[in-house]
Amino acid sequence: MLERARRPVQALGHRVIDGVWRTGSMARFFALVLASSGTSLQRFRLVMREVYFSGVLSLVIIVVSGLFVGMVLGLQGYETLQKYGATESIGVLVALSLVRELGPVVAALLFASRAGSAITAEIGLMKVTEQLSAMDMMAVSPMSRVIAPRFWAGVISMPMLAALFECMGVFGGYIVAVVLIGVDNGAFWSQMQSSVDFRYDVLNGMVKSFVFGIAITVIATFEGYDAPPTAEGVSRATTRTVVSSALTILALDLILTSLMLRGGT
Repeated sequence: MLERARRPVQALGHRVIDGVWRTGSMARFFALVLASSGTSLQRFRLVMREVYFSGVLSLVIIVVSGLFVGMVLGLQGYETLQKYGATESIGVLVALSLVRELGPVVAALLFASRAGSAITAEIGLMKVTEQLSAMDMMAVSPMSRVIAPRFWAGVISMPMLAALFECMGVFGGYIVAVVLIGVDNGAFWSQMQSSVDFRYDVLNGMVKSFVFGIAITVIATFEGYDAPPTAEGVSRATTRTVVSSALTILALDLILTSLMLRGGT
């Protein structure tokens, strides 16, 4: 009886210890990536090539999703504001919702699902086929040649993708509110421009997307580099990347939002 009661506690303790150990390993891995970034930044074409694979190829899903999210916000916002006779403020609702919160968070979740999983799978496959070991044998650092360019590509791409998501979301809200429903065009844009502050709204959203980009790429590169060199190991690492990135994004969003709101009061 005592043994049965002890097993769940032991399993929980094992998971906690393993989580703490992996967090420490990831922090050490992040420090190694930063230390190895000099070579990658000097050969910036390596970073730009990865920007294409992680950022440009994610553009379609980001743009289309932003358009649909903005259109849904326009519909829901009009339905709510109509009850209070404030339909002219729908542009403010759409813009602030996207710039402050939905833009950085949803774009980061999409980026983690598409680009983060691809980065993990690619690095894991290179480990399975022993390409990373071959680089070590040829005195080529995998950190400088493989990991760091993908890290900086994600950091560069994420704020741009979030900005495009927000722009397409505002455009989607404009289509629904002005073109389809008939809200006044001047009121839509003028109230939006007077209510959205660059420093407090736009800049804070950019900071969020930048932090999310760092978190996603660190998790993706670490999981790929640490994956067991088997097909099952790579698939599990890819799954962990998506799940861990999503949870990390939401946790960081809570922390950053509380800090930004405190700084704005």
